[in-house]
Amino acid sequence: MSLARFSQACENNKQPIIEQLKVYFSTLSKVLEIGSGTGQHAVYFAPELAHLSWHTSDRVNNHDSINAWLAQYPSANLYPPLEFNVGVNPWPLNDVDGVFTANTAHIMQPDEVELMMSLVAQSLPSGGVMCQYGPFTFDGRFTSDSNRAFDAQLRAQGYGGLVDVSSLKKWASPMKLAECIDMPANNQLLVWRN
Repeated sequence: MSLARFSQACENNKQPIIEQLKVYFSTLSKVLEIGSGTGQHAVYFAPELAHLSWHTSDRVNNHDSINAWLAQYPSANLYPPLEFNVGVNPWPLNDVDGVFTANTAHIMQPDEVELMMSLVAQSLPSGGVMCQYGPFTFDGRFTSDSNRAFDAQLRAQGYGGLVDVSSLKKWASPMKLAECIDMPANNQLLVWRN
C-alpha cells in the first residue's frame, strides 16, 4: 500500500497556482515550501520551475507521504522534507530567496501564523518573495458564504480558522504585500516581497 496520501484540493488548484509561481518565482534560486502536506504540490511545481531548487518541509508525520510522492515523481531540483513545525523547530534552511505555503494559515493557531510570517520576513533576503495560497478574510469579512462555513468548521475542530490579511500584513513586517490575486474556489494568492 502506498504511503502517498491524495488531496483533491491540491489536484484542483495546482495548475492555477503554478501559472502564478512561474511569474513571481522566475528570478529565484532556492524555495522553501512550508507545509508540503501530501507532497502533491512539490512534485508538480518543481519540474515546472527547473531553474530553482524546491525544498519540501513539514511536521514529521507528513514526511512518509511527501517521500512517497517524491519517489514516484522524482525531479533533479526537488529535495526531501525537512522537519519544520512552526514554534517547535528552528528555521530549517539557509540562503532561501523564496517561500511557498498553501492552506497552512487556517489550520494553524494565530500565534503560530504570526511566528511563521515573522520567521519568513527575517529569513528572506532583500528581493525575496513569499507566495501564500489559501482562503483569507479581508477587514473581518469573508469572501463567500462557503468560506464562512469552512471557518466555523475549522474552529469547531480546534484549528485557528481563516486569518485576516490585515493581521498578516502586521505580522509580516517589514515584508510588503505586493499582490493579492483572486484564485479559484474563493482562495487568494498573496505575494509578499522583502
